[in-house]
Amino acid sequence: MTKSFGAASTTDEVLEGIDLRGKRILVTGASAGLGVETARVLAAHGAQVVGAARDLEKANAATAPVRDGAANGGGLELVQLDLASLASVRACADGLVAAGKPFDVIIANAGVMACPKGTTADGFETQFGTNHLGHFVLINRLASLLGPGSRVVNLASAGHRFSDVDLDDPNFETTAYTEFGAYGRSKTANVLFAVGFDARHKTRGVRATAVHPGVIQTELGRHLTPELIQQIMGSAEPGSAPAFTFKSIPQGAATSVWSGIVAPADAVGGHYCEDCHVAEISDDPTHSGGVRSYAIDPAHADALWAKSEAMVGERF
Repeated sequence: MTKSFGAASTTDEVLEGIDLRGKRILVTGASAGLGVETARVLAAHGAQVVGAARDLEKANAATAPVRDGAANGGGLELVQLDLASLASVRACADGLVAAGKPFDVIIANAGVMACPKGTTADGFETQFGTNHLGHFVLINRLASLLGPGSRVVNLASAGHRFSDVDLDDPNFETTAYTEFGAYGRSKTANVLFAVGFDARHKTRGVRATAVHPGVIQTELGRHLTPELIQQIMGSAEPGSAPAFTFKSIPQGAATSVWSGIVAPADAVGGHYCEDCHVAEISDDPTHSGGVRSYAIDPAHADALWAKSEAMVGERF
């Protein structure tokens, strides 16, 4: 009998009874929060985890629980990756490809949220450049290490509902910058990249999906001011139901491991998942769940793919 999971499910519950010995899994952002928890539960079930992080000293300290809890042959290796620098992204990918060891799952977990306007090392708007373009180059360069049965999990967000991508002005050169407008664009791009990657690789048995982990209090929210928090919460009257419910970190990472390990590949491939299930399509602004239709439109995904290739100067 297939187990069912939901918003309150944890990583340990999702992977209960599952043996990951012999599996090799890449997790980006393995220095805090969801990345560390994802690496922990995978290594505890026997997976060989490669954790990518910008600050290796910080990651080494943060992943002590991963090494301590590794079992059944599981383990952790750390590699340096700064998604805000394409030189770093390419160096990381080149090193992994040169090593020649395949991956069963790539979980693109790292990201930034609602930060002040800025640019990456390559001149891209910080959130779009880090959250989307960095992973776009990394995962495409690692595609040769993904064989039949492997998966890519892109961490997107319900924040994709804040805004669609703007392919005419991705760097806010003519558009007024807002922290959550930029975040929404980058998270929509994460979903569209999963749609595009899945379409290009599913014929060889490689699938990709995007997930919303939920709202979790982690370092991702380091830039949140009271004013920005109020934007998230909206204008609800005092005493009314909250716009969302916070999840614990193990609950937040559950959808990543569910979609990457447990769910049937054909069920999640090319889709957007939340609370350990495939989300319904909803363009209703009053509906707090679901995925916007613009975020999973194949033609839109192709247009973003072409724009992304032009921006990074590389064809995939």
